Amino acid sequence: MIDVTICIPTRQARQLLCACLQSLASQPADLACEVIVVDNNSRDGTVEMIRQEFPAVKLICNDHNAGFTRPANQALRLARGRYALLLNSDTEVPAGAIARLVKFADTHPEAGICGPRVVFPDGTLQKQCRRNFGTPWSAFCYQIGLGRLFPGSRLFDSYLASTAIENRTHPVAAVSGSCMLIRKELMDAIGLLDETYFAYWEDSDYCYRAYEAGWKVFYVHESEIVHHSGKGGSHVEPFRTAYHWHRSHFIFYRKYLSRHHFFLVNLIYYLMILLRLAFKLFLTALKKLWPR
Repeated sequence: MIDVTICIPTRQARQLLCACLQSLASQPADLACEVIVVDNNSRDGTVEMIRQEFPAVKLICNDHNAGFTRPANQALRLARGRYALLLNSDTEVPAGAIARLVKFADTHPEAGICGPRVVFPDGTLQKQCRRNFGTPWSAFCYQIGLGRLFPGSRLFDSYLASTAIENRTHPVAAVSGSCMLIRKELMDAIGLLDETYFAYWEDSDYCYRAYEAGWKVFYVHESEIVHHSGKGGSHVEPFRTAYHWHRSHFIFYRKYLSRHHFFLVNLIYYLMILLRLAFKLFLTALKKLWPR
């Protein structure tokens, strides 16, 4: 029996993906895993690298950039494990990290989704690995930087669940899709990821659907992975990345949160998303014109 199917969408991230696959080889031998990589038409030798260095990996090759959500679903449809692990190609998984997630899930049958402690290469926590679904106020504070100015504040820093203890396992609203363990029974109950999202926010969407179906989502601090955030496929097309992040944010808010607020509040929120997108595109253009 396969314990975990590891599903990795990738694009233009050959070196990072190679390091990721090498790290997966260090997992305990008693944890039965299969690895499925879905490549989004990479032109950097990714496919050749996988075929030459990791022949046991099941490889699916798309003829275009299909984003994150569709390739993830391509892999999930083929998953044979008791659990599926969504994993970014720009991650490294220390020995035992997946086994600790599985152990926690096995002993907590109410856990539909589990996420590890996700850190930058310098060891600091990526706060996005445990977060709330957000309100207009908490998202506003997060997006304009008030959360960074007042870390741990319940008033200004509630979106990233920063008031929770970092080194303690606890239930959360959502975890990061950079590394997200999903129980097979949950997939059978609620289906796959919503492909309305090209990329981004599909993880929050899935966690929300899990909660609506009566499951719990856990941040499991005993398990830790390294995430080279922003170094994977998202850096290849920065304008497209900015557009889809904000588009997905709009979709998520309209789908789940807008029903709880007055239409004028929603209108202001949508305008904030649009203005933030314009500002992000402006900064990206500046970096293109005047690179460091």
